[in-house]
Amino acid sequence: MTKKIAVLPGDGIGVEIVAEAVKLLECLRRDFGLDIEMEQALVGGAAIDATGTPLPDKTLALAKQADAVLLGAVGGPQWEALDIAARPEKGLLGLRKELNLFANLRPAVLYPQLASASTLKPEVVAGLDIMIVRELTGDIYFGQPRGVRTLPNSEREGFNTMVYSESEIERIGRVAFDIARKRNKKLCSVDKANVLECTELWREVMTRVSKDYPDVTLTHMYVDNAAMQLVRAPKQFDVMVTGNMFGDILSDEASMLTGSIGMLPSASLDANGKGMYEPIHGSAPDIAGKNVANPLATLLSVAMMLRYTLQQAELAARVERAVSRVLDQGYRTADIHTEGMRKAGAKEMGDAVIAALH
Repeated sequence: MTKKIAVLPGDGIGVEIVAEAVKLLECLRRDFGLDIEMEQALVGGAAIDATGTPLPDKTLALAKQADAVLLGAVGGPQWEALDIAARPEKGLLGLRKELNLFANLRPAVLYPQLASASTLKPEVVAGLDIMIVRELTGDIYFGQPRGVRTLPNSEREGFNTMVYSESEIERIGRVAFDIARKRNKKLCSVDKANVLECTELWREVMTRVSKDYPDVTLTHMYVDNAAMQLVRAPKQFDVMVTGNMFGDILSDEASMLTGSIGMLPSASLDANGKGMYEPIHGSAPDIAGKNVANPLATLLSVAMMLRYTLQQAELAARVERAVSRVLDQGYRTADIHTEGMRKAGAKEMGDAVIAALH
């Protein structure tokens, strides 16, 4: 049965990296029998310019109808003067909320070919393979009340609400435990339970859920310590699970262990395996249109789509092997380039990966 993919390039380098992912998907359809159809739509700043809103009804309808969503990146300085409720990022947050994509999977894997590209010593990061499971539809990003108000003394005050229900915590916890069970059976839950009542409940629920997974070792760590440990001894972690805000920060930190944020894919899943797939980096407007962006995180996001939504594990592994093969061949975009390597632009890197599929 043909699977439908909604393709949302977005802004900045999103247009360039998604173009390489589309080329990859077209190759998989043409040469490897992947039964898909693709349809593009606007999101983010591009949608604001064309329609006045970051998430047009047409785009949301397509995303709901599709089996999977491929997203580039959203945002840019030209839209920063807009009211916060109308900025490009609201298109991304709206998709996550409307599609109920509550489970964000962010693998941080160091390809051995890039050990020297990491800012940490090779012996600290060599062999790194972490899966960060981030809750994506709750926490301070969506909690109410929120806003900016004027106090009786005429001073303005900004406020946001960190909130999690037991069911939300249990739901993401079970996703993380299931993933840990298929890996090294180690799960670290990250919170700030010594200060925040919301995360005190988080720890309590995670501990309760762990009783259904006696084969998985659960540990707890405060978020500040977790941030330190990620750069001190990152290989102590296998699977990490945390809330929306802490997960946003920690997964970006983990990305730099791998040599570049341009190497990290992500999957955002609903309860039935439908997902939105995107690199974890932003729209990088300073390099947009220059053919220097790294498309590998986006191509690896396609691999995650193949594995988690399209149920094509063999093709997913083929894409991942192709990326590794291209790195073996010495191809490097600017963000991971070192002396003696073959410098490549986004298009050249995409072409090389496609060639390595065969």
